[in-house]
Amino acid sequence: MALWKKLVLSLIVLVIVAVGAAVQAVVGWRAVLFGPKARALTERTFEATPERLERGDYLVNAVHGCVACHSERDWDAPGAPVKARPGAGTDWAFHGLPWLVASNITPDPETGIGNVSDDALARAIREGIGFDGRALFPIMPWPEYRRIPDEDLGAIIVYLRSLDPVRNELPRTSLPFPLSQIMKSLPVPLDAPVPAPGLSTPVERGEYLLRTAACHHCHTPQDSQGRFLTPLDMAGGFVLESPVGAAAATNLTPHATGLLYDEAGFLLVMRTGQAGAAEMSPVMPWAYYRSMTDEDLKAIYAYLRTLEPVKHVVNNTEPPTPCAVCGIEHGGGSRNGD
Repeated sequence: MALWKKLVLSLIVLVIVAVGAAVQAVVGWRAVLFGPKARALTERTFEATPERLERGDYLVNAVHGCVACHSERDWDAPGAPVKARPGAGTDWAFHGLPWLVASNITPDPETGIGNVSDDALARAIREGIGFDGRALFPIMPWPEYRRIPDEDLGAIIVYLRSLDPVRNELPRTSLPFPLSQIMKSLPVPLDAPVPAPGLSTPVERGEYLLRTAACHHCHTPQDSQGRFLTPLDMAGGFVLESPVGAAAATNLTPHATGLLYDEAGFLLVMRTGQAGAAEMSPVMPWAYYRSMTDEDLKAIYAYLRTLEPVKHVVNNTEPPTPCAVCGIEHGGGSRNGD
């Protein structure tokens, strides 16, 4: 074999060994060899009641956005509402993630959840374990959904089973390596009941709603490894792709460069999708959040007012430029220099 071929082969082997060692260091051999940690499924079921159905409708469509992510959306209409088959699933190529698929969550027995047990659904929603035992990519915010109490979880499952069944066979999410291995280390089983959270004040209620609605997943910038920049919690700058163009999430901290609305103004924006004279990008799913009650929206606003103020200009009417604060190229980024 020619010397250069031997060198190339040696380099390939070294790269494979190095990547394997790195994955093992991050994930651990147990997860690599046996998959994510998962508890055994039980016979638990949730009885369908009118109260659960009503509560589940509200949680799925207004708070947690399940149908918004698991459906094809009409990007030409204001707010990009769901098309005619809610919950039938879709790929996320429109967000620049062609390998990610939001599964069919209608009760179709062959391509949806019709033959999936209540506890398998519960485990997927709150513990990040797919029906086939794989770890779910946390853009499905199961780490936040872990806080959903058992009764609300039951309401969600009851409502999902009430959707019109749609036969829609989709490919499975196929994460690129090494992400496919790293995900295996994330799920942690829930082995105890999850009680209702203490929400005695509007701020407590707002914090719970904001986190379990995963608002911070978009409004908190991330580094190149997908880790949240926690000092910039809710300070915006994260750029999301869509069929109608990219948009950066705005700064919602109580700084002069961030949340400028009073409570009434905040509710008006959330109800109408109009931020002053500008229409919000449908990447921000206001068409779903608009259905929250006044009490819940006011609680979210109350919590936002308690956040650490962060000076961070994010303006989608300006061209994208590099930002010294978040390290992301977004509208108004250059105005964040020293």
